Amino acid sequence: MDLLKQIPQLDRFIQNISFEDFKISLLKPLAKEVLEEFRQDILAKKIHTFNENELILKVKKKYEDILKPSLIPLINATGIIIHTNLGRSLISKELIQKVQPLLSSYNNLEYDLEKGKRGQRYSHLKKLFSRLCICEDVLVVNNNAAAVFLILNTFAKDKDVLVSRGELVEIGGSFRIPDIMEQSGAKLKELGTTNKTHLSDYEKAINENTAMLMKVHKSNFCIKGFSSEVDFEDLIPLAKKNNIIDYYDMGSAHIFELPFGLKEPKLLDYMKKNPSLLSFSGDKLFGSIQAGIILGKKDLIAKLKKNQLLRMLRVDKLSLALLEEHARILVLEDLEKIPTLKMLYTPLAKLELRAKTLKSKLETLKILEILGDNSFILKSETPLGGGSNPEEKIPTFVLALKYKNIKTKILEEKLRENGVICRIEKDACLIDFRSIQENEDEKLEEIIKKVLEEVLIND
Repeated sequence: MDLLKQIPQLDRFIQNISFEDFKISLLKPLAKEVLEEFRQDILAKKIHTFNENELILKVKKKYEDILKPSLIPLINATGIIIHTNLGRSLISKELIQKVQPLLSSYNNLEYDLEKGKRGQRYSHLKKLFSRLCICEDVLVVNNNAAAVFLILNTFAKDKDVLVSRGELVEIGGSFRIPDIMEQSGAKLKELGTTNKTHLSDYEKAINENTAMLMKVHKSNFCIKGFSSEVDFEDLIPLAKKNNIIDYYDMGSAHIFELPFGLKEPKLLDYMKKNPSLLSFSGDKLFGSIQAGIILGKKDLIAKLKKNQLLRMLRVDKLSLALLEEHARILVLEDLEKIPTLKMLYTPLAKLELRAKTLKSKLETLKILEILGDNSFILKSETPLGGGSNPEEKIPTFVLALKYKNIKTKILEEKLRENGVICRIEKDACLIDFRSIQENEDEKLEEIIKKVLEEVLIND
């Protein structure tokens, strides 16, 4: 029990010079935890010696771990441009710098400068979005799941919503269309079969309790073979004929033509048909921030704005400012300023050149003879991600890192620990340049060199 007597008093312990720059309000409870853990270890006879420096180091580690940021920047070398786990679409530094003054000063978020009284926060988006998307009005909530919920709750509570059985999807995070419909108060009415739904199925199902014809983007799966579905443009006139709402949950809508034969619903093709409502994710092929963007008839958007749920789902000034700037870039068709689209449209030749450049720089390493370098350049394919074109892949170029004396799994782990996320194929770590930013090439080179040297030293 002599060790117990050696445990320093808390107040004296935290006066140690090692803690002179530490915030006392955070330091004190952490030091108390460490000292108590030390006491319990002594009583359990897990410790037989006392070293105050070890206690100091433990406190420092706890202190630093709490203050260390949890969200950190990564290099996405998977090739998946719209990678949900890695934050989906990127926002350019230029765009962020442009909206920065709005965050560090007061602004007219809900203030009408002309009338000198309270205004509408969503009015800031209407001018550009009505031009960009050919819509009467726009409303933005925090994500597309929220958009779906708000629309169903506003227009179909205790009423029937007709949906094809083949579109009752589940996407990431166990988000299921039937469940969200139930929570919203809407009554799901399934139509057709899993593989085939016809316009006549909708026509026959419409009755006095029908509020909406809803089409859902299938997102992360597709049905092939003996199958058919009804296009949204055919639902629009049917809904108008029966004085009900047509609504398309588009998921990953886009404005411009997609390369590589990708087939995703093009926003303007449907807006030209004068639909009731559309909604889609802002951070998928639209290339902006996380948001649920709702477009449609002015009177319907007005009713959505009156729903009390909007208070819980609304977006803040930063989201509105970024979306407005994003819409301005799209109106001007300056796609180089939108990272998601820039990556998607990058020519294969440019990706190949970057891969070859990195390979040639790594070949200067003297340690490659010891590691047994079998790395190579490969033309490959990668998913787009974000639930877009689940069965289609886009061409890319990769640097396949492969070494005789390093296990591929170990190499992948070490790269991940240093902030590079790649994928493994055919026992090689693939560094896919489709999703790597050009300004990251130099940093990527440094990390790979550092990892190879570490692996060699620790082997």
